[in-house]
Amino acid sequence: MPSPQAVTSGPELHSPKEPVEPQTPERGTRRASSGDAWPGLGTFRRAFSRTSQRASGRTSEEELGLLRRSSRFLLRSLRRAPDDSPAADPCQDTAAPGHSPEVPSRVMDGVSQQRPTGMGPEELETEAGKSVADLIAERQLLAAFKQLQRLEARLVEEKVSHTFEQNPTGFARRAMDVCLHYDGLAAEIAAIVHETLGPDGVDAAMLAELAQVVRAEEEAHPMSPADGDFLCTPRRWRQHWEDAVRRSAQRRVQQAGAGEAPRAAEGASGLAQLLAELGSLIRCDLRKVQLEVQPAYAAAGFPAWEAYLRAYHSAVAQRLQELARDARGCEQLYILLDWAANVYGSPNFLGAPDLTLSTEPLPALLAPEVWARLESDYTSFLETKIVSCFDSILQLEQSRWAAAKAPDVLQGRYHTPLSIDVHMLVAEHVKAAGAISAELEATTLRICARALGLFVPRTCLLARFPGTFVELEKPLVAATCIFQKRLLQGLQCDVQPLFRTLCTKVWLTQDTLQLLMDKVVAFARHLEHVAPPLGQETLQEVHRYVVREYLAQALRPRERFQGDERMAGSQKMGLDAQAISNTFQGLGSEATWLGQAIPCVADILGETYKDNIQLHLERLIRSYPDIRRDHVLAILTLRRLGRRRNRSLLQHAQDLLKAAARAGSSETSGGRVLFEEIEVSTSVDMLITCI
Repeated sequence: MPSPQAVTSGPELHSPKEPVEPQTPERGTRRASSGDAWPGLGTFRRAFSRTSQRASGRTSEEELGLLRRSSRFLLRSLRRAPDDSPAADPCQDTAAPGHSPEVPSRVMDGVSQQRPTGMGPEELETEAGKSVADLIAERQLLAAFKQLQRLEARLVEEKVSHTFEQNPTGFARRAMDVCLHYDGLAAEIAAIVHETLGPDGVDAAMLAELAQVVRAEEEAHPMSPADGDFLCTPRRWRQHWEDAVRRSAQRRVQQAGAGEAPRAAEGASGLAQLLAELGSLIRCDLRKVQLEVQPAYAAAGFPAWEAYLRAYHSAVAQRLQELARDARGCEQLYILLDWAANVYGSPNFLGAPDLTLSTEPLPALLAPEVWARLESDYTSFLETKIVSCFDSILQLEQSRWAAAKAPDVLQGRYHTPLSIDVHMLVAEHVKAAGAISAELEATTLRICARALGLFVPRTCLLARFPGTFVELEKPLVAATCIFQKRLLQGLQCDVQPLFRTLCTKVWLTQDTLQLLMDKVVAFARHLEHVAPPLGQETLQEVHRYVVREYLAQALRPRERFQGDERMAGSQKMGLDAQAISNTFQGLGSEATWLGQAIPCVADILGETYKDNIQLHLERLIRSYPDIRRDHVLAILTLRRLGRRRNRSLLQHAQDLLKAAARAGSSETSGGRVLFEEIEVSTSVDMLITCI
């Protein structure tokens, strides 16, 4: 059965103002057996246990380890010198052999019951009869610290005066108690920090007292003792407080959407909800810090706002990087980028004009390499998504054309979902990317440009986004030309047979042009609903097509006119030219340069004064510099002049054409092409005219 000394707890020091009652070994044994003597370490353990139970679930292993680390440090310092050395550290280990030095309670179990010189067992109690452990448990932090400071000062005095040499074991026990109570205060500080932003919170007076205790400890222990003594060593409670703030922020940030990864939280919607909860928690906590916590700490000069801001910023950065590792798909990646850049990074993030989350002194929320990886992954998914969207738009439009549905008319223009879908698709992604960064916007524009290069867009896309799709201008113009060409092909298939009746003997007596022009007018009415300049360009192409095909029939007649029929044909051509010009003028065609072609040929055919034919020919060549020798020869063949006059006119026409070729023609390069697209075949009559 163990002796009474083997179960004796460490000394609990009492107020030096109380009388110290002498104690005999028998009384000490009796009190030890009853659990009342030397209650310092044991009482502290029991009191601190109550504190720990009150803070159960909120005190980290790092906080609870303070007791173990400080006791081990103290025991190691006690071993540095022999037990009987008078110059040894006052906290030397004098535990009985066989007891583990790693456990503070075991160190106290085998020590002598002799009372230390100059300090009684009541020295860890205040004047009100409360022990320091009870003060810590009741969170009377300042009172507990002042008492510990007085006891620490007495221990230092004993060491300096070598009084401790009369009972080194008791001195070590009391030094151990002081160290453990200091650690108990530190643990309580961490517990208060943890509860500050909890549901119950901590009152302002408690926070102010916490700050006063930290400041008081810094003033009491400004620097480490020169001899390396563990007593009077700075406890670094300010750093301990900042670490507690950081751990508290990490725990609270991890609570937002706890246990739900993006893939397990219904994809993008789940991630968006998680980030919304995270933002709400941060706003709530930081508002409380700014409005309640910071004013309580401010009286002691504590920078609470800066500490909490750094702690939450670091915790959010860590949580966001965890989410970034699991993010999949274009939507989830964009949600993360947008939240970091526009939600958390917004000056209105805290929701109040007087509360600003200044990011200037803080590091980047996401490391540059992480941000670059997120943008790269996002653009990869985005490119695939945009191509898929364009394919879907094209399929819908093709289905509408296959069903031959009439287009809707909106504000006098044809309205098609194709144009709106393309514009909305490009505008949506470009605007969204621009909200993240200019670099991401430029990358998105390039992706859209590549996709549009394979798509059939509207020309107003360039006007809607000026300067952003320069590389698309050529493919857009080419696509527009293809679109116009297909429209004209539909008209040509409808009216081409009607041109075959022109410049025939039936044509001389019947109005065969009217049916052709009716179809042209019906087609042109649709162009009124096409947005400019595409509608006007297409109308001018129709105008040019009609004049060109008319001239092609005139220069390749199915029947030859002579005498009166030639004169009648000249008059009919003049009337048709006027009808064509009036019709297209009424439709709004601006291609007035086409109005001289048919009348010039009609004048050559009907001119009775042959010397004037050269004037008509000169006017024709000047108006249409793309005319060629074969065209002039075909016109002269229709007129049937003499060999000498034909030779003279043909030579004069060749001189004019050569002069025009040397001078160059800005009109031809400007798109005024007419005769160049008219093919004439070499006939016997043309050979005779040429000879």
